[in-house]
Amino acid sequence: MGAASSKLDRAYGALIGMAIGDALGMPSQTMSPEQICRHYGQITGFVAPYPNHPVSHGLSAGQVTDDTEQALMLARRLVSGRGRIDEDLLAQDLLEWEAGVKARGLRDLLGPSSKAALDAMLAGSPVTETGRNGTTNGAAMRIAPIGIAVAAEPMSEFVDQVELACRMTHNTGEAIAAAAAVAAVISCGVEGGTFVGALPVALKAAEEGQSRGYPVGDGDIAVRISTAVSCAKEGAAADELAAKIGTSVASHESVAAAFGIVLLAAGDPWQAALIAANIGDDTDTIGAISCAMAGACSGAGAIPKEAIETIATANSLPLEETAWDLLSLRTGTDVPAHLGEAQA
Repeated sequence: MGAASSKLDRAYGALIGMAIGDALGMPSQTMSPEQICRHYGQITGFVAPYPNHPVSHGLSAGQVTDDTEQALMLARRLVSGRGRIDEDLLAQDLLEWEAGVKARGLRDLLGPSSKAALDAMLAGSPVTETGRNGTTNGAAMRIAPIGIAVAAEPMSEFVDQVELACRMTHNTGEAIAAAAAVAAVISCGVEGGTFVGALPVALKAAEEGQSRGYPVGDGDIAVRISTAVSCAKEGAAADELAAKIGTSVASHESVAAAFGIVLLAAGDPWQAALIAANIGDDTDTIGAISCAMAGACSGAGAIPKEAIETIATANSLPLEETAWDLLSLRTGTDVPAHLGEAQA
């Protein structure tokens, strides 16, 4: 496999991994581990949400949520802007997306930080102010396209791109640091790096991101990630990791937990997605983040073909084309290999 094909396989691995983690965690989101067990037993594959689920009602087994859909919106803006994000158009995308979700009778709407920020934009607040209280994981969940499209070094320029992708809805040190760490792992993975090898770069990105935006929320995401990593390396079970780190929508909990989960799964994307689906609370986002990182560091070839086929059947997602386009931004040229060849 050539260098370009390998990068393409890993770029696609990040996106299909994100979708798989999202879809596996969709039926269990907002639920405690006890509730998950009562409704589904142990989640070992794609299942439909139980009837009248408070968030996932109306979705079918294998369908993705806002995590994947918002990441693809960001990717489209990156590609159409040739590497620059038009925040006004992205805001319009998000509002139109939520209107479409409501029209379909679904409940998986914008998260609290995103909704508050967009409402502020509509009221006339400048984009530099709208995300000043956004500390939730909405930025980290959609950041994968930045990791694919932008090299992690020079670090300051890399975090500039992460910050621009975050600030409209999540312009805080906590959210930008968390998103920067996730994007850094994905960027290193696309270059051929392992997850463990990417950890120092991720911590450096978190430290740089912490200085951006408003000083709101957790003040040291790098420490939170390091704690989760240490917990996993010491052999903690998933429930112990959850108890120590947390699995809520707060970036300092869910993003840190995602790092620990990848280690618990030994870097395997499918295993990371399964752990996330059963861990409780914000399972779809934790799954999307952990599986995107694992997928970038292992490539799509490490993901079960049956899982990829399920995502393709249950959704209409241009993941292959998006991987191609984002990698073209990174290299500055058209990728000289067909994606199908990269997975052969």
